[in-house]
Amino acid sequence: MALTPRRHGVKMTEVTVAGATFKTPSTSIWGLVAVAPNADPDVFPLNTPVTVTDLGAAIVAAGAEGTLAVALKAIEDQVRAIGVVVRVEEGVGADEAEKLADQNAKLIGGGAAGSRTGMQALMDAESATGMRPRIIAVPGFSEATVGAALGILAGKLNAIAYFDAGPIRTIEAAAAYRQGFGQRELFLSYGDFTAAHPTSGAVAPSFAAARRVGLRALLDQTVGYHKTTSNVPVAGVVGITPAVAWDQGDENTEAGILNGADIACLIRRDGYRFWGNTGCASDKSFAFESAVRTNQVLREIIADGVFPYIDKPLTPRLARSIVEDINAVFRREKAAERIMGAKAYLTEANTKDQLAAGKLRIAYNFTPCAPLEDLGIESGITDEYYADFNKLAA
Repeated sequence: MALTPRRHGVKMTEVTVAGATFKTPSTSIWGLVAVAPNADPDVFPLNTPVTVTDLGAAIVAAGAEGTLAVALKAIEDQVRAIGVVVRVEEGVGADEAEKLADQNAKLIGGGAAGSRTGMQALMDAESATGMRPRIIAVPGFSEATVGAALGILAGKLNAIAYFDAGPIRTIEAAAAYRQGFGQRELFLSYGDFTAAHPTSGAVAPSFAAARRVGLRALLDQTVGYHKTTSNVPVAGVVGITPAVAWDQGDENTEAGILNGADIACLIRRDGYRFWGNTGCASDKSFAFESAVRTNQVLREIIADGVFPYIDKPLTPRLARSIVEDINAVFRREKAAERIMGAKAYLTEANTKDQLAAGKLRIAYNFTPCAPLEDLGIESGITDEYYADFNKLAA
């Protein structure tokens, strides 16, 4: 007679639950393209993405000349954040025009994957360093060709880009200059802050675009992606050049004209600040910096979060799980007051032929938090507060 065991109790089985984790990406990673002719070549080789974790050490290695040391100091004054630097050579040529053209070409760069140069090398940063820049700039340069290339690159990296409209342009010329851009990821500022040079100590222009990069990283770390860089104190600066007229109660000022042209300006009020919320988007749904940043972060959260679902059997339960998980993210972000609301849903494009081909289509809409940019307060004179005069005086 065979001995057959009979279960009398509880059998425990460990199973793996196939769920997805939707994490907010690290959006404070910055990327700079800069010139530093006497930088340590072992620390900052040309046209190579280099991770910067110690800003103080990087400033020393950058040397005194060029734009890199000043830009790094501008970021260090605002925040402690990891970033990526691409160093390029100085422009050369027989005259200033040739030098400028050569410099612009070196800043913009080109090439194929793994051997890209200039700002295009930031495309290789993730594979080379494990870091993908989410906030990028080319501090100290304001040529339109460089700005246009930076805006395009920001779109590819799902990043936000800050660029100078130029400290030597008139306000009218800066407004006209802005009309040459339509990339929603690109945000311009007019003028520059002054600060102590990191090596000489002399007060000099300190690259507003780099200060804004550091400020964006700080806000992403401490407040959230939904806050714009406008009306936030900028650390480490002592002045503005050139100064612009600004009045919080009157838009008919130089600051109002710049903001009307979608250019942030620099103001002094309880310290120094950027003043302006809008960028170069041709689609006004993305006019505000907060709308662009929110869109970028939600895309990143969702794209990374649904990765575990890819290649699983396409069933109604799977589709429902994905939609429910995305909507759970939206509820979380709404509860944190980082968005006003959002909703994901299955689209009508999910025909039987599409589904049989392994294709599932999900759509979502969202409402970002707009900055309180225009506050109207009405005043009026009344005698009603004299109504109890005799009673109170008795």
